[in-house]
Amino acid sequence: MSIVKPKTALISLSDKTNIKTIVEFLEEKKIKILSTGGTYKAIKEITKNVIEVSEFTGFEEMMDGRVKTLHPKIHAGILARRDSDMSVLKEKGYEPIDLVIVNLYPFEETIKKDCSFEEAIEQIDIGGPTMIRAAAKNFKDVVVVTDPNDYKNIINEWNEKDGISYESRKSLSKKVFSTMANYNKSIYSYLSEDISDSIHNYEFKESTSLRYGENPHQNASLYTFKNLKYRNIANSNVIQGKELSYNNIVDADAAWECVREFNNPSCVIVKHANPCGVAESDTVFNAYDLAYKTDPTSAFGGIIAFNGPVDLATAKEINERQFVEVVIAPGYEKDAIKEFSGKKNIRILEADLKQDNLYPGTIKKVSGGILIQDDDHNQVTIDELKCVTKRQPTEEELKDLMFAWRVAKFVKSNAIVYAKNKQTIGIGAGQMSRVISAEIANLKAKEEGLSVEDAVMASDAFFPFRDGIDKAASSGIAAIIQPGGSINDKEVISAADEHNIAMVYTGTRHFRH
Repeated sequence: MSIVKPKTALISLSDKTNIKTIVEFLEEKKIKILSTGGTYKAIKEITKNVIEVSEFTGFEEMMDGRVKTLHPKIHAGILARRDSDMSVLKEKGYEPIDLVIVNLYPFEETIKKDCSFEEAIEQIDIGGPTMIRAAAKNFKDVVVVTDPNDYKNIINEWNEKDGISYESRKSLSKKVFSTMANYNKSIYSYLSEDISDSIHNYEFKESTSLRYGENPHQNASLYTFKNLKYRNIANSNVIQGKELSYNNIVDADAAWECVREFNNPSCVIVKHANPCGVAESDTVFNAYDLAYKTDPTSAFGGIIAFNGPVDLATAKEINERQFVEVVIAPGYEKDAIKEFSGKKNIRILEADLKQDNLYPGTIKKVSGGILIQDDDHNQVTIDELKCVTKRQPTEEELKDLMFAWRVAKFVKSNAIVYAKNKQTIGIGAGQMSRVISAEIANLKAKEEGLSVEDAVMASDAFFPFRDGIDKAASSGIAAIIQPGGSINDKEVISAADEHNIAMVYTGTRHFRH
């Protein structure tokens, strides 16, 4: 295929990176340059040899620049087939435009900031996409450049071949349609307001091959969503440590989800996607100390998440006490990072407490399809609790009930959480029987010498029979929080009254499978 040697270039750029390089090259090649608005002003500072589009078309910009390049003289010049349409151009007094250097309004960059809806809408480009699509369609005769990083290659090829080859023009055309697909998806996602509307519209920035999946015989990759404003787990700042594994990432996400539920300094230790120790205290050091003491055995090789900056004292305590795979926090003191660096294999991640929620929260593969649901963001307030027993919970019990309820949301069902003084003292997870989960929570407390007497219990779903209440009473539980809603609620409430246990209903459950 023939080489195209452009004579007229149209330049309109939001991203003006390397503009001087390309403009000086075009001037050297004696290329006629057309331009618009801010780009025209920028080019004027480089060379006087530039014509404003409105002068070229004889049509003044209107509507604050919304309409400026949408003119037949522009698009006929770009779309004209050089082997069949030149007579039409000549008849109209138009001329061909054979080099289009255009990039789009920064829509994605704008929505990453705290912008208003109106500001976002104004960054939906119209003229730019129209010009580059026209040029990309007519790549047989037109060169289209949308990425400043391509200027160097264009210059080198032009100098070497005295123009741009068919293969390069086709490649640049393909890049346009990829750019437009992503651009349109970004706008679609932004305007979508529910899962059903955006389900088919996931955009990924990059993928990372992992060493393996849950087991060594399974392949795995991490895909990172585009348009993230915050440092989430997938795009966290990895300060140090070995490569993250599939299981590390899953457990880190579980720990980070849970610790973000709390306002006061808190620590969550996760093992196999379940919290094994959680505490809320006055400092991150004390929160770690209490969370660790819940279950030191399970904490070994676990993931530790904090909702506040990690200081030197806490880093030292972690290093001295236990083997840990990953530590996650919104920040670290310099001395804490230095302390962790003594154990180079520990992965130290920095993430933002505020997280992106651009996509459906849970995606599960099933035979023949996928299940998608919202994240479980439901939070019950103390005022929403309904006391169903004769005895009302005390103020301290209420605080512990709310703490235990927050933790239970992140424990695999059937979930039972024992807590006291905003510290978990026993957690039972993932059992087919809720009573067995309660027995496991009780066993864990006994193993670590933690007293269950006067502690509270949270259950992620209702008790179908009174046996769960009887088990709690035999362990010394003083108050219970659960959703309620069983057909045997009367029997369950009677059992609580018999044992003088205060019980509150939330009216909502937190299954986690």
